[in-house]
Amino acid sequence: MLSLLQNKLIEAMKNKDKPTTIGIRNIIGKIKAKQIDKGADLTDEECLQILNSSAKQLKESISQYEKAERNDLADVEKFELSILKKFLPKQLSNEKIRLIVKTNIEKINAKSIQDIGRVMGMVMKDVMGAADGKIVKEIVQEELS
Repeated sequence: MLSLLQNKLIEAMKNKDKPTTIGIRNIIGKIKAKQIDKGADLTDEECLQILNSSAKQLKESISQYEKAERNDLADVEKFELSILKKFLPKQLSNEKIRLIVKTNIEKINAKSIQDIGRVMGMVMKDVMGAADGKIVKEIVQEELS
């Protein structure tokens, strides 16, 4: 994952695409910071977790900037999010998520909303960054109620 990002960074630098260069550098910086904290190379799964958390932070920033009517800053964050999305796996449809949720509910024989934690843990491992946690939680709640 890191080598892919570095190749895209070189490509953006050669094209003199300054906004893309800055966005990719931010992403690489977050991954390298986590790598230093860990003291070892990160797996692709760990890189995906970092990308997902960064995407979530950017979405929250965008909504805050828009509430404060700071569209200039929101546009910068939207651009960085669009760059980040290129490296994230394609998001699953709600129907596919629902199918995964139902399968996991049957596996652990979940009966009530009290089992939401166990179901969520299994589902989030299965979707591995290909679904937003909020959407998964809503579907799990619907299926368990």
